Amino acid sequence: MTSPSGSTQQAILAGGCFWCTEAVFKDVRGVLRVESGYIGGHVPNPDYRSVCEGTTGHAEAVRLTFDPAQVSFRDLLTLFFATHDPTSLNRQGGDVGTQYRSAVFPVSPEQERETREVIADLGAQAVFDRPIVTTIEPAGEFYMAEDYHQDFYARNPRQGYCVAVIAPKVAKLRREYGERLRM
Repeated sequence: MTSPSGSTQQAILAGGCFWCTEAVFKDVRGVLRVESGYIGGHVPNPDYRSVCEGTTGHAEAVRLTFDPAQVSFRDLLTLFFATHDPTSLNRQGGDVGTQYRSAVFPVSPEQERETREVIADLGAQAVFDRPIVTTIEPAGEFYMAEDYHQDFYARNPRQGYCVAVIAPKVAKLRREYGERLRM
Protein backbone atom coordinates (compact mmCIF):
# COMPACT_ATOMS: atom_id res chain seq x y z
CA MET A 1 0.00 0.00 0.00
CA THR A 2 1.34 3.43 -0.86
CA SER A 3 0.64 6.84 0.57
CA PRO A 4 -1.53 9.13 -1.58
CA SER A 5 0.42 12.09 -0.24
CA GLY A 6 3.75 10.44 -1.05
CA SER A 7 4.93 10.99 2.52
CA THR A 8 5.06 8.44 5.31
CA GLN A 9 6.11 8.34 8.95
CA GLN A 10 6.60 5.57 11.47
CA ALA A 11 5.36 5.03 15.00
CA ILE A 12 6.37 2.27 17.42
CA LEU A 13 3.90 1.29 20.13
CA ALA A 14 3.83 -1.48 22.73
CA GLY A 15 0.49 -2.26 24.34
CA GLY A 16 0.76 -5.86 25.51
CA CYS A 17 0.64 -8.76 23.09
CA PHE A 18 1.62 -7.58 19.63
CA TRP A 19 -1.10 -9.72 18.08
CA CYS A 20 -3.67 -7.46 19.77
CA THR A 21 -1.97 -4.19 18.92
CA GLU A 22 -1.45 -5.24 15.31
CA ALA A 23 -5.13 -6.19 14.94
CA VAL A 24 -6.23 -2.82 16.35
CA PHE A 25 -4.21 -0.76 13.87
CA LYS A 26 -4.52 -2.97 10.79
CA ASP A 27 -7.66 -1.27 9.41
CA VAL A 28 -7.06 2.29 10.58
CA ARG A 29 -7.37 4.72 7.68
CA GLY A 30 -3.93 6.08 6.85
CA VAL A 31 -2.00 3.17 8.39
CA LEU A 32 -0.17 1.61 5.48
CA ARG A 33 1.75 -1.19 7.23
CA VAL A 34 1.73 -2.83 10.65
CA GLU A 35 4.70 -4.99 11.63
CA SER A 36 4.99 -7.00 14.83
CA GLY A 37 8.37 -7.10 16.51
CA TYR A 38 10.56 -6.49 19.52
CA ILE A 39 12.15 -3.30 20.83
CA GLY A 40 13.62 -1.79 23.98
CA GLY A 41 15.87 -4.59 25.13
CA HIS A 42 19.54 -5.32 25.47
CA VAL A 43 19.89 -8.55 23.45
CA PRO A 44 20.53 -8.26 19.70
CA ASN A 45 18.29 -10.28 17.36
CA PRO A 46 15.86 -11.60 19.98
CA ASP A 47 13.38 -14.33 19.18
CA TYR A 48 9.90 -14.97 20.54
CA ARG A 49 11.00 -17.62 23.03
CA SER A 50 13.69 -15.42 24.62
CA VAL A 51 11.40 -12.36 24.73
CA CYS A 52 8.66 -14.45 26.38
CA GLU A 53 11.14 -15.60 29.02
CA GLY A 54 11.49 -11.92 29.98
CA THR A 55 15.29 -11.96 29.95
CA THR A 56 15.96 -9.72 26.92
CA GLY A 57 14.33 -6.51 28.14
CA HIS A 58 12.38 -6.22 24.89
CA ALA A 59 8.71 -5.36 24.61
CA GLU A 60 6.37 -6.91 22.10
CA ALA A 61 5.53 -3.94 19.87
CA VAL A 62 4.22 -2.87 16.51
CA ARG A 63 5.86 -0.57 14.01
CA LEU A 64 3.29 1.42 12.06
CA THR A 65 4.01 3.06 8.73
CA PHE A 66 1.39 5.74 8.23
CA ASP A 67 0.41 8.64 6.00
CA PRO A 68 0.30 11.77 8.20
CA ALA A 69 -2.05 13.42 5.67
CA GLN A 70 -4.66 10.77 6.56
CA VAL A 71 -3.96 10.03 10.24
CA SER A 72 -1.84 11.97 12.70
CA PHE A 73 0.51 10.53 15.28
CA ARG A 74 -1.76 12.07 17.93
CA ASP A 75 -4.74 10.19 16.44
CA LEU A 76 -2.74 6.96 16.61
CA LEU A 77 -1.99 7.69 20.27
CA THR A 78 -5.70 8.23 20.94
CA LEU A 79 -6.48 4.78 19.53
CA PHE A 80 -3.52 3.25 21.35
CA PHE A 81 -4.62 4.53 24.76
CA ALA A 82 -8.26 3.60 24.10
CA THR A 83 -7.56 -0.03 23.19
CA HIS A 84 -5.28 -1.26 25.97
CA ASP A 85 -4.86 -0.62 29.70
CA PRO A 86 -2.10 1.99 30.13
CA THR A 87 -2.53 1.84 33.93
CA SER A 88 -1.39 -1.78 34.28
CA LEU A 89 2.33 -2.10 34.95
CA ASN A 90 4.00 -4.83 32.88
CA ARG A 91 0.82 -6.67 32.03
CA GLN A 92 -2.23 -6.69 29.82
CA GLY A 93 -4.87 -9.08 31.12
CA GLY A 94 -3.31 -12.51 31.56
CA ASP A 95 -0.10 -11.53 29.75
CA VAL A 96 2.39 -10.65 32.49
CA GLY A 97 6.00 -9.45 32.28
CA THR A 98 8.02 -6.49 31.07
CA GLN A 99 7.64 -7.78 27.52
CA TYR A 100 3.95 -6.77 27.79
CA ARG A 101 4.57 -3.26 29.10
CA SER A 102 2.74 -0.23 27.80
CA ALA A 103 5.33 1.92 26.02
CA VAL A 104 5.77 4.44 23.24
CA PHE A 105 9.06 4.54 21.36
CA PRO A 106 9.08 7.98 19.69
CA VAL A 107 11.04 8.20 16.46
CA SER A 108 11.32 11.99 16.62
CA PRO A 109 11.40 14.77 19.23
CA GLU A 110 7.95 15.85 18.00
CA GLN A 111 6.52 12.37 18.70
CA GLU A 112 8.05 12.43 22.18
CA ARG A 113 6.51 15.85 22.87
CA GLU A 114 3.11 14.76 21.59
CA THR A 115 3.23 11.56 23.66
CA ARG A 116 3.99 13.53 26.83
CA GLU A 117 1.16 15.96 26.02
CA VAL A 118 -1.37 13.17 25.41
CA ILE A 119 -0.43 11.39 28.63
CA ALA A 120 -0.69 14.68 30.57
CA ASP A 121 -4.07 15.46 28.94
CA LEU A 122 -5.46 12.01 29.76
CA GLY A 123 -4.26 12.38 33.34
CA ALA A 124 -5.73 15.87 33.72
CA GLN A 125 -9.06 14.65 32.34
CA ALA A 126 -9.00 11.66 34.74
CA VAL A 127 -9.86 9.35 31.83
CA PHE A 128 -8.54 6.37 33.81
CA ASP A 129 -9.19 5.43 37.44
CA ARG A 130 -5.47 4.93 38.05
CA PRO A 131 -2.32 6.74 36.90
CA ILE A 132 -0.97 5.99 33.43
CA VAL A 133 2.23 3.92 33.65
CA THR A 134 3.03 3.95 29.93
CA THR A 135 6.74 4.55 29.49
CA ILE A 136 8.37 6.71 26.84
CA GLU A 137 11.52 4.93 25.73
CA PRO A 138 14.21 5.59 23.13
CA ALA A 139 13.40 4.08 19.74
CA GLY A 140 16.37 1.78 19.38
CA GLU A 141 16.63 -1.15 17.02
CA PHE A 142 13.27 -2.68 16.05
CA TYR A 143 13.54 -6.41 15.38
CA MET A 144 10.84 -7.99 13.24
CA ALA A 145 9.04 -10.87 14.90
CA GLU A 146 8.98 -14.24 13.22
CA ASP A 147 6.77 -14.56 10.12
CA TYR A 148 4.06 -16.54 11.91
CA HIS A 149 3.39 -13.51 14.18
CA GLN A 150 2.68 -11.16 11.26
CA ASP A 151 -1.06 -10.71 10.55
CA PHE A 152 -1.72 -13.26 13.29
CA TYR A 153 -5.32 -12.30 14.03
CA ALA A 154 -6.27 -12.05 10.36
CA ARG A 155 -4.89 -15.54 9.74
CA ASN A 156 -6.18 -17.10 13.00
CA PRO A 157 -9.51 -15.45 13.90
CA ARG A 158 -10.88 -18.62 15.51
CA GLN A 159 -7.83 -19.35 17.67
CA GLY A 160 -8.76 -19.22 21.39
CA TYR A 161 -6.68 -16.18 22.35
CA CYS A 162 -7.92 -14.31 19.29
CA VAL A 163 -11.58 -15.00 20.15
CA ALA A 164 -11.24 -14.21 23.87
CA VAL A 165 -8.82 -11.27 23.84
CA ILE A 166 -8.30 -9.74 20.40
CA ALA A 167 -11.85 -9.85 19.02
CA PRO A 168 -13.26 -7.69 21.88
CA LYS A 169 -10.53 -5.06 21.32
CA VAL A 170 -11.28 -4.93 17.60
CA ALA A 171 -15.04 -4.77 18.32
CA LYS A 172 -14.47 -1.82 20.68
CA LEU A 173 -12.39 -0.05 18.05
CA ARG A 174 -15.10 -0.56 15.41
CA ARG A 175 -17.85 0.56 17.80
CA GLU A 176 -16.14 3.65 19.21
CA TYR A 177 -13.83 4.71 16.36
CA GLY A 178 -15.48 3.29 13.25
CA GLU A 179 -15.16 6.60 11.41
CA ARG A 180 -11.35 6.24 11.55
CA LEU A 181 -11.32 2.86 9.84
CA ARG A 182 -11.01 1.99 6.16
CA MET A 183 -14.30 0.95 4.69
